Amino acid sequence: MFFVYILQSLKSGRFYVGQTHDLNKRLEEHNSDQAGHTKKEQPWKILWQQQVNARADALALERKIKKRGAKRFLQDSSIIKPG
Repeated sequence: MFFVYILQSLKSGRFYVGQTHDLNKRLEEHNSDQAGHTKKEQPWKILWQQQVNARADALALERKIKKRGAKRFLQDSSIIKPG
């Protein structure tokens, strides 16, 4: 099983889209001192997640969300309000 997820920075409000097989561990990594790209925007919280069966499915969904934009995807899904 894999997870596709969208995080939001509590510091800046920015979104981050990713995929992993261990969501809790990955969130800890994003919020750790060893985080790379996401370190300067810590802390992060999970806004949305979806479990899929295969990594190929996770990668395809991740690409779809990134192409649409995380904010638009969340608005389309009624997870956040437009605006």
